[in-house]
Amino acid sequence: MPPVKLEVSDATITPSSDAKPKQLNKCNQLELKGLESIAPLVRSVEETPEPIATEVCGTIPTWIRGSLLRNGPGKFEFGNQHYNHWFDGMAMLHQFKIEDGKVTYRSRFLQSDAYKKNSERDRIMVSEFGTVAMPDPCKNFFLRFLSRFEMIEATDNASVSFVKYKGDCFVSTETNYMYRVDPESLETQNKVDWTKFIAVNMATAHPHTEPDGTTYNMGNSYGRKGALYNIIKVPPMKNNPEETLEGAKVLCSIVPADKARPSYYHSFAMSENYVVFIEQPIKMDLLKIVTAKLRGKGISEGVYWDPKQDTVFHLVDKHTGQTSSVKFHTKALSVFHQINAFEEDGFLMLDMCCSDNGEAINNYLIQNLRKSGEALDQVYNTMYRAFPRRFVLPLNVTNNTPTGVNLNTRPASSATSFKTAIDKVVCQFEDLHGEDLYEYGGLEFPQINYSKFNTRPYRYFYGCGFRHLVGDSLLKIDLEGKKVKVWYQKGLFPSEPVFVPSPEAVEEDDGVILSVVVTPTEDKSTFLLVLDAKTLEELGRAEVPVNIPYGFHGTFNPTA
Repeated sequence: MPPVKLEVSDATITPSSDAKPKQLNKCNQLELKGLESIAPLVRSVEETPEPIATEVCGTIPTWIRGSLLRNGPGKFEFGNQHYNHWFDGMAMLHQFKIEDGKVTYRSRFLQSDAYKKNSERDRIMVSEFGTVAMPDPCKNFFLRFLSRFEMIEATDNASVSFVKYKGDCFVSTETNYMYRVDPESLETQNKVDWTKFIAVNMATAHPHTEPDGTTYNMGNSYGRKGALYNIIKVPPMKNNPEETLEGAKVLCSIVPADKARPSYYHSFAMSENYVVFIEQPIKMDLLKIVTAKLRGKGISEGVYWDPKQDTVFHLVDKHTGQTSSVKFHTKALSVFHQINAFEEDGFLMLDMCCSDNGEAINNYLIQNLRKSGEALDQVYNTMYRAFPRRFVLPLNVTNNTPTGVNLNTRPASSATSFKTAIDKVVCQFEDLHGEDLYEYGGLEFPQINYSKFNTRPYRYFYGCGFRHLVGDSLLKIDLEGKKVKVWYQKGLFPSEPVFVPSPEAVEEDDGVILSVVVTPTEDKSTFLLVLDAKTLEELGRAEVPVNIPYGFHGTFNPTA
């Protein structure tokens, strides 16, 4: 694919697309017609275990030294059995190694137990989020019948992200299992089970890391008395090379509003002194989940949206493990990813990508992603998009704090916080965008200059625009004026942007954005895109003669 001159805008243009906005739909969002099929982006592909050269167009700065590591589903069927949900596909790990302005690519399937069992029998042997493994037809009738009464085994298909603990690289999902992997070869090393170290049954794939390497995460535990939300703390250093999660501890536990129906959460927020847990109205019916196999249903059948419930923010002191008695309430919102959180002048600013409806998680069925024509338009136009929003949480609420008064005294902030009871503050967000963002379908997969500005006041964030079921543009938002810059080309679908700071960076946005771009219209036309993070103008691209499915999350692993 030859390099194309792309227009970068401060949101003064509309993307040139056959899918033109027509009117506001029932979701109060722009309705699109004529979306192109993205079915090829959710097809199984072959791995490329040995590095291959790429063709570089333009210039890739020579100061970039390291690897962009990406994770996501790469295989969607075994034999004549196929997965139902996008989250179910087998984990494929990708590496774009950058050195001296050149790029090589390789990929490997994670050698999880789920992948190996499925491959050996050429059928789905391990249940995933939206797919239940059916009884083995080789067993007799009685054994097949009894297998229905077994609990669904937690999958170790770690397909969501790359994460680091104690300096080591892991791939993670949302169960109790992770895998340590070699970031150079992408070879699977050893399986790690959270339950062997602390009393949790799962952990998120989005931990937060302090500058010294101390890592925080969250995970649920399930007992006879119901569920608990747990804040996890992992120390920064290993005592020996074989260590993984030794020394991890539960910092505190939070009791759900309904122990039989705890909230689903994909991530959490962290400021300098607090972990912020968002208890949202995406609920997990534990009875439905534990009986899913008996009913021949996937775990996803037990996850539902309850718009009658508030969203509640819980603040936990990172140093003492104490949970604030004051709870911050807002209307029903769904949240997958936070942007940043920081403290200033007695307030905690909580910035997140929020949607007014939480049913999207069950809409990402593979059959929906592979639709075309009016059927595809209908799926997209009935889904709520996510938009960046800020909540301002007052940190010094006491018995003497007055009610009926907006506690947010920050200048130029339209967010509100009203104390309504001794331990309750009701909050209303402010938008972190202008009207122009509706034209780009909102924003998800948010990223910042994490190493320098996570938990601190910041100015810029990046993400994908969603004028489709997957990201179809790259966006940069400047919080001073809420202006947006856009990288867009019709028919191309960029992944989550990853910010890499330049070695001599002075300003917050000195660096580049890395994104893997795929297209459903041309075979083997994937490329690694490198943008100037200041201007969002293209510096170069590295074209890879392979097909890559649209994936989830990635990270930049610098060369030591």
